[in-house]
Amino acid sequence: MIEFELTPEEEATIAAAHKEAEELLRPIARYYDEHEHESPKDFIEQQWAQQRSGGGGMLGLGVGAALRIEETCWGDAGLMLVAPGSGLGGAAILMTGTQEQQQRFLKRYSEGEPKWGGMAMTESGCGSDTSAIQTTAVLDGDEWVLNGEKIFITGGQRAMDESDGLVVVWATVDKTAGRAGMKSFVVEAGTPGARIEKVENKLGIRASDTATLILDNCRIPYENILGSPEVRKVDSGQTAGFKRAMATFDATRPIIAAMALGVGRAALDFIKEALEKEGIQIRYGAPRHKLTAIERDIMDMEAGYKAAHMLMLRAVWMMSQFQANSLEASMAKAKAGLVVTRITQKAVEMMGPLGYSRKYLLEKWMRDGKINDIFEGTGQINMLIVARRVLDYTRDQLK
Repeated sequence: MIEFELTPEEEATIAAAHKEAEELLRPIARYYDEHEHESPKDFIEQQWAQQRSGGGGMLGLGVGAALRIEETCWGDAGLMLVAPGSGLGGAAILMTGTQEQQQRFLKRYSEGEPKWGGMAMTESGCGSDTSAIQTTAVLDGDEWVLNGEKIFITGGQRAMDESDGLVVVWATVDKTAGRAGMKSFVVEAGTPGARIEKVENKLGIRASDTATLILDNCRIPYENILGSPEVRKVDSGQTAGFKRAMATFDATRPIIAAMALGVGRAALDFIKEALEKEGIQIRYGAPRHKLTAIERDIMDMEAGYKAAHMLMLRAVWMMSQFQANSLEASMAKAKAGLVVTRITQKAVEMMGPLGYSRKYLLEKWMRDGKINDIFEGTGQINMLIVARRVLDYTRDQLK
């Protein structure tokens, strides 16, 4: 039975996250949007201290953690991504690493100075088609030698240049093996041959860094491979290495959905408050044909938000119960990305020129929201995954 009821402790944590979002993130959201690449040092120190004391942070993959992330993104999605922690790299290690590797690589996120983690999957020649990765990993003695270029790494600069963090790099150990050759490797900050080449200037989530990583004869210990180095095909469409990559996405896509919903709810709350100040009430019990255009728009926005929210909760809950959630994770990600785009765009439209101006955060939320429909697998890719799972088609049959 699916159970979304929160414990009193989780409810208190989420309430505290909302208060923090309102009092700490909202007041600085515009400044760090307009000062891209400038670090919010006070916010980082506060988040790191909170995480080390066990008082919250962004760790965890359960329903409570997802709702906490939604509240934080209600405050500001870009700043949420700046919070120290193992990030997507940590999720990959948790999903594919051994217990010894989890202890060895993730222990650093509970001690010392603030640290970040990242995941490097995307390349210039392959975005959503992760099976086309060209970065190579060659075994030489007791070391792996990595060569290639990875782009659009969220938090990559802070992980590799500004802390003792790490990035999980996906590479092929055998190009002729296709997906079977895909493996993941932990590249730690300071490793010779690994360098941040550039940091992107972006449309939204501008407080966070998005980096390009160059791997030039980068040597890492043999033990830094996550999972088995063996190249073994399971069947023509799925392989062990590829399945591990997808398992990582099954863990991270519901979290991206929670992020999207935080941004969408921020815009929805704002527009409802603005209408209320003008004395406009939403008549929820009235027949639809008697509603005004604004009332219909608000109800459609709320319906989309609530549908995506339920999908997100279901995917996260299944993950917390160690149930296979590939279908549900993609459903949540695809729906939330679509919903946040529609809600934020409609909110800007409803406010007219004021919505488009920088007087309010609406135009920023529209920019911040769109990325949730793009990264961690585009909305189109996730809808293809949903279609395959629902119809029980293979990749080739769906084509």
